[in-house]
Amino acid sequence: MSQEQIYILAIESSCDDTAAAVSCNDKILANIVAGQDVHKAFGGVVPELASRAHQQNIVPVVDTALKAANITKEQLKAIAYTRGPGLMGSLLVGSSFAKGFSLGLNIPLIEVNHTQAHVLANFIALEEKEKPTFPHLCLTVSGGHTQIVLVKNFMDMKVVGSTNDDAAGEAFDKAAKILGLPYPGGPLVDKKAEKGDASKFSFPFPNAPDFDYSFSGLKTSLLYLIKAQQKVSPDFIAENMEDLCASFQQTIVQYLLLKFEKAMNVYQVKSIGLAGGVSANSELRKQFSLLGEKKSLPTFIPAFEYCTDNAAMIAITGYYKYLAKEWANSSDPVLARYKII
Repeated sequence: MSQEQIYILAIESSCDDTAAAVSCNDKILANIVAGQDVHKAFGGVVPELASRAHQQNIVPVVDTALKAANITKEQLKAIAYTRGPGLMGSLLVGSSFAKGFSLGLNIPLIEVNHTQAHVLANFIALEEKEKPTFPHLCLTVSGGHTQIVLVKNFMDMKVVGSTNDDAAGEAFDKAAKILGLPYPGGPLVDKKAEKGDASKFSFPFPNAPDFDYSFSGLKTSLLYLIKAQQKVSPDFIAENMEDLCASFQQTIVQYLLLKFEKAMNVYQVKSIGLAGGVSANSELRKQFSLLGEKKSLPTFIPAFEYCTDNAAMIAITGYYKYLAKEWANSSDPVLARYKII
């Protein structure tokens, strides 16, 4: 007997990317993302401009996703959407569309936690790729979140470590701004670090209890170093850009994996995974893979298209919630803060 084909339309609008995906069970048929270049001039995301852009993009993005998946809206079994965490105005656009669409089609509505979806991105079915086994430990690193998540099953997760201030991605972007690099600066730091000497400058690991993180002090250390050196050489940044990027990046990567390895030693897991926008960082991907080899554990890192905000991860989470019949109500409010329970 053939498996039932469960088509789900997923919508992600937590920040400045309007995304829609269509899945058939645990496979992604279409994954469409519309970015927002308007924020570059401001050096960061402007919430009001983001919500307006979402309103312009949502219909074309959904239409493109359905066409790319080669299905009609009548074939959909459910609509999944990001309920939070994120920017309120952005979340409202995606949730309102999802609620209206599910009501019009008379099919179930599924609400998804954005950070939980990042974790489950590694469970998207890809050709010749195995899936993580439970219990699973995931390091989720993005511009808004840095968490160590113990995953007991698809719906049972526990955050065992998190940042007490800035997220790692935020630290990258703030460091890039100090260095005079345009927004978003994280990818530029990664690129310039490829040609730099990571041992040229040293930054202290911030103090944080147990498996928690702190990143605000790293940004301050970089700022103090630059101010002190510019008194000697005004062109210090330009003369040392690649080495500064490499050294700062190495410190963040080593700090992330130091805490993560400690958590691995406490929780007896069968697999480990990396997730979130910063999981696209080349050095982090390399060192995380080496850690997996060192511990002889199956190691999972999402394809680049599933690292940053996307609707495919909302779709895969929606699929497992569909199997569990975890339906949402159209009266459910969006949540700017939404913790994994």
